[in-house]
Amino acid sequence: MGRFEVVFRAFLILVGSLLFSAQAHSLDISTKLSESPSAPIFGRATPPVGYVQFCARGEDECKSTDGQDERFSMSGEKWDILNQVNAYVNGKVQPASDMDLYHVAEKWTYPTNAGDCEDYVLLKKRYLIGAGFNADELLITVLLDEHGEGHAVLTVASNAGDFILDNRRSEILRWDQTHYKFLKRQSQLSPRQWVSLAQKPTQVLVGTK
Repeated sequence: MGRFEVVFRAFLILVGSLLFSAQAHSLDISTKLSESPSAPIFGRATPPVGYVQFCARGEDECKSTDGQDERFSMSGEKWDILNQVNAYVNGKVQPASDMDLYHVAEKWTYPTNAGDCEDYVLLKKRYLIGAGFNADELLITVLLDEHGEGHAVLTVASNAGDFILDNRRSEILRWDQTHYKFLKRQSQLSPRQWVSLAQKPTQVLVGTK
């Protein structure tokens, strides 16, 4: 059994021990999320350079799937799992830039102890798929932060709207509550296809913390 499998099984045990609260929260959550909107799409976009290089290494994340342009039904249990994964990875991985770690401007990879924004995203997506979410519901997303710098987050596409898992905060927010400028994200139809979330998307590096 590999190191990831050992860590992931331990994580699932942790999540299982915390799901007893899901039923108690489910009514409040469904009410809270019922009117959440989804980010508009403006056509196709070019994948980030770092993601293209990541896929060139033959990573499973990039394999084509029979993706569906559908959204899962949010529930109290799923909301709790999303929060646990977000908190677990944010606490497990220490922020460090690609330049600090690898001496390059941008490198996408699964982190062990340290990484930058897209590394957090990759690990969260892997954990959530292992916890039963579909890959086409978990979309790597590139945006500009409050300082106009490139940043990556994970968008969760649900019937209640698009929610953002971010390494910079523990709270999961609706996409339009983040004050970010969204640029592009993976298509639900295929991980290698990307769609534009802006009328004039720009190519940015996301190799920051």
